[in-house]
Order: sequence, then structure tokens, then C-alpha cells
Amino acid sequence: MGRVEGKVAIVTGGASGLGAADARALAAEGAAVIVTDLDVAKGEALAAEIGAEFFEQDVSDEPSWVRLIEQTVARHGGLDILVNNAGIAIIADIAGTTTEIWRRTLAVHLDGAFFGCHHALPAMAASGGGSLINMSSTAALVGIGPYLAYSAAKGGIRSMTKSIAAYCRTQRNGVRCNSVHPGSIDTPMVHAALGGFGGPRPEGERFSDEVRRKLGLGEPADVGQLVLFLASDESKHISGAEMVIDNGDTVVQLSGPGGSG
Repeated sequence: MGRVEGKVAIVTGGASGLGAADARALAAEGAAVIVTDLDVAKGEALAAEIGAEFFEQDVSDEPSWVRLIEQTVARHGGLDILVNNAGIAIIADIAGTTTEIWRRTLAVHLDGAFFGCHHALPAMAASGGGSLINMSSTAALVGIGPYLAYSAAKGGIRSMTKSIAAYCRTQRNGVRCNSVHPGSIDTPMVHAALGGFGGPRPEGERFSDEVRRKLGLGEPADVGQLVLFLASDESKHISGAEMVIDNGDTVVQLSGPGGSG
């Protein structure tokens, strides 16, 4: 217990799915957590459950980031951890992607992660360091045909993360920046995707263990534990890394028939 004791953490898109798992893991290990989301009801409920704070936020709105960071520093005296988790996934390939889908997807993922890192970094540096954690996807590594804008946005997050890590290294400001690349995880976003392709839908919020094993899905808590590691001092020498958590999915894709391996 206490792996992030005394640290202050912001988790965007934290009302459900991976964000909720990240927030739970950080709070359980002693962090003061601020959950942000557009879903006020779920966000407030989760915050009450884990002893966190809730902040209503559209991550593509830069002024909301200014308010969030200012309020966090004023209330807690600093900021140590930012998990840029908020995201959307609209099923649309190159033929079906509209300008609206393209711009909204990049706004939420790329603009949101950029605004978060841009405004959080000075606060972290002023406190002597911190951990920026950007949620990407295996889509950034192999591409997913039916998710053009999503794949492009996640690829941008991967590259942006490395650029930020390089900057922080040259500045020696104590801030680390890493990206997390989950494969298929048992979350509402994946449920919607499977349903859109005629796949199975969970009876409740999650699939049964049997169905999850059959589909090869991980659990949100698996990602939460990786985020916890990157947020803690245990990963103090890790920056600029792309942490893949997909049970070997990308390895199989790259090395199988027709792959590049």
C-alpha cells in the first residue's frame, strides 16, 4: 500500500472504463485523485466511491485545462501525475470518415493530450517532477482499418509523448512522459465496437470470465496497474516508452501470415 502516497493525480475520462480503473488504482495506493469527465453523474459517483474529487471537463476545451490545473495546484499545493485517458472511438474507415468525425476525434485525443501536457508540465516541474501518462492504443502501432481517425490520433499521441519526453530530458525538470498502448480490454468502448461489427454484447457492464477469455480481452484493472506503476517512483528511470498491454496481439498480427515479421 501507499505506492503513490502523498501524490496528486488527475485522470481524464475517468467516469468509466480504463479511466475509472486508473483512478481506482491510484486512489487505493494513496494518491489524491481528481477525476474529470463529461458524464457528471458517473463521474461524481465514482469520485464519491473512491474518495476523489470530480471536475466536469471537455478535454478539447483549453480554458477548462487552465481552470483545472489552477484549482488543483491551489487546493493541493502541486501536481504529480496526469493520466490523459479521455477518448472516443467512432467506427469509420477512410471512405466513411467525415470531416466532422476526423476533427472531433483528433480534438478529443490529440488536442486533449496536448493541452493536458502543455498546462500540467510547468506545475509538475515547479514541484520537482512528475509523471505524464498518455493513453494511446495498439492502433498506433498496427493501424485498424475501420478506425481511421482513432488510429491517426493514437499514433499522434505516441509520437507526441516521445517528443515531450525528449524535451523533459534536456530540461532536466524531473518530469517523465510515457504512452500506454492497450489492446482489446473489457470496456464500454470495446463493447460498442464489438456490437457495431455484430459481435457479442455483455449482459451487464462486463463480459463473463468465459467470454472474456474466448475473446482474448483484458480487464480494465490490468491497465490500471500499469498506469499505477508509471505514476509511482518505481518507474523513475522510464520515460519516452511505449508500454504495450495487449497479451501479444500486435506480435501475432506482425508475425502472422501477411504480416511484416
